[in-house]
Amino acid sequence: MTDQESLVLPPHVEDPELLPPQVEAAAEGTLLTYWQDRVGQHVHDSYSGVRLMKFPEDLRMFEHLLWLSRAQVVVELGTHSGGSALWFRDRLRTMAAYGLIPQDIRVVSVDLSQKSTHDVLASADSAYAEHITLLEGDILDPRTSARVAERIPQGARCLVVEDTRHAYETTHAALSHYSRFVPEDGFFVVEDGLIDSPELCVHIKPPGETGGVVSAVRDWLSSDQGQVFQDRSDLNRYGISCRNMWLRRTTGTASAPGS
Repeated sequence: MTDQESLVLPPHVEDPELLPPQVEAAAEGTLLTYWQDRVGQHVHDSYSGVRLMKFPEDLRMFEHLLWLSRAQVVVELGTHSGGSALWFRDRLRTMAAYGLIPQDIRVVSVDLSQKSTHDVLASADSAYAEHITLLEGDILDPRTSARVAERIPQGARCLVVEDTRHAYETTHAALSHYSRFVPEDGFFVVEDGLIDSPELCVHIKPPGETGGVVSAVRDWLSSDQGQVFQDRSDLNRYGISCRNMWLRRTTGTASAPGS
């Protein structure tokens, strides 16, 4: 086999249907149009063959925060197809390989139903359950967070990601029940604040009642529980994003996973 032949990709890798739709960045276009197109594109993206609906720019910021916060566990609220659980697992594996965190890494992913997710993840990695725990439960029910706590290694630093219905009720409940897992200088990330900006979502139709993410976060931050967190909106560093809300627990307010 020649060097040139060794660079030829298998036919299935070249299949355009396995790639997200193309977005044009026309010089004469507007930023709003480009952003709208990117929102429509990101719901058709994937990771390791599994659907992953996140902006690349937001994934890059997640990498920074995992590294800086030395998170050993990711608590993910909203599993969807499981692509993000795989992605977080692989980032934690890399950090463990660098010796930044213990080898005992874990992604705990919660959704109302995991009926098909087990099969989807197993098709991508038959050993996924070694580091990924799929839990069925309602985040509105505080008992679900107690079950999550049982899956977190003692003393592990956690990063929590809320990516459920993007509605006021679920966002506020997620913050109320799961912020306790975030350690000092750790992060709670509320995804998709852009859902409250209809002009950005013209190419997607969110299911059910959505909206109220930003107001839920603001109301919770003003509560006694939320006052120990800072809204780090400056961490949307890459301009185009899903307008995630990056909340950092301040120094001197550490919380334990089992508290």
